Amino acid sequence: MAKGKSIEIARLNSYLEQIRSQLTGYYQDLIIAKQTITPGAIKDKFCGIEKSGRTLNELVEYHNSHMDLNLKWGTLKNYHTTAKYIILFLNKTMKRNDIFLSELNYKFITDFEYYLRKHKPSDHQRPMQNNAVMKHLERLRKMVTMAVRLEWLDKDPFAAFKLHFKKVEREFLSEAELSAIEKKNFTMERLGYVRDLFVFACYTGLSYIDVMNLTPSNIRKGINGMNWIITQREKTLTPVRIPLLEQAQSLIDKYESNPRSQNKGALFPILSNQKLNSYLKEIADLCEIDKNLTFHVARHTFATTVTLTNGVPIESVSKMLGHTNLKTTQIYARVIEKKIADDMVKLQERLSDKENPISLNHRNKVR
Repeated sequence: MAKGKSIEIARLNSYLEQIRSQLTGYYQDLIIAKQTITPGAIKDKFCGIEKSGRTLNELVEYHNSHMDLNLKWGTLKNYHTTAKYIILFLNKTMKRNDIFLSELNYKFITDFEYYLRKHKPSDHQRPMQNNAVMKHLERLRKMVTMAVRLEWLDKDPFAAFKLHFKKVEREFLSEAELSAIEKKNFTMERLGYVRDLFVFACYTGLSYIDVMNLTPSNIRKGINGMNWIITQREKTLTPVRIPLLEQAQSLIDKYESNPRSQNKGALFPILSNQKLNSYLKEIADLCEIDKNLTFHVARHTFATTVTLTNGVPIESVSKMLGHTNLKTTQIYARVIEKKIADDMVKLQERLSDKENPISLNHRNKVR
């Protein structure tokens, strides 16, 4: 309020009081309408700019409630994590709890990206890596795309934004490292069991959830007389048929009579993925393996060390992994040093034979 006793001062203060009263009224209107309350929303009402429509939180809630039947729990859980970061971003950066979808723009996306890169999650000290940031933005983009299709948004704010994923090296075990884990004697029963589950996955290529879902009915005789695993991937529902190698069959036989397996009607006793991965860290230490050992490393090991390195065609590996696209398998199809060395030795022999026919004849006689 202005200070003074003149007529002009009195008129000014009266006018300011009217404005204050109007702003208070708009504030109450927003509360009654259960709309997002921000200084900007009150200002828009005062200026006669009516912003209506859906909010970002409404979109997130709609997506997560309507996609719970289409998405696996693991995937849906990731969307909930992204939603948590959106709320944190709105609170800390924009000082708001929600925004209208009409307020989403390119700047919002880039600001959110910057926030994610700088944010330090409470469960670990380092900021998110590039691909983790891109995954959150990818989920936000999918939800925004849904808003456009539902006609909640007129324009896609992601139209000019490109996601940039970096290629990462997939961790897998070498033949020597896999052998070290197989031969290691563990005094603790829990570590021995986790090792067996991990080795089983190394020789079948199954993910954690697919191993836990196996029942005796999934083991059937194949066309070659061998036992086969016949199931479908939990993640994609893609059919999977895997001939059982002796290493995997022996582990099935080992736990066939286990009471914990029989009570659940499963091939193996059930163990949570969190505990399993925690115990694998202990196994890596005991086996002196300097790698971030998780259960998914077994799937990579099957694709590289067990199959592709030993000459199994990538098309066959792709089928056993349950991939619908060969390009997905090519991520796993890393040519490791041993394979390169073996191939180059064979090449050197061929080149030497061409240069020295006598040497070739001599080797043939020896053979």
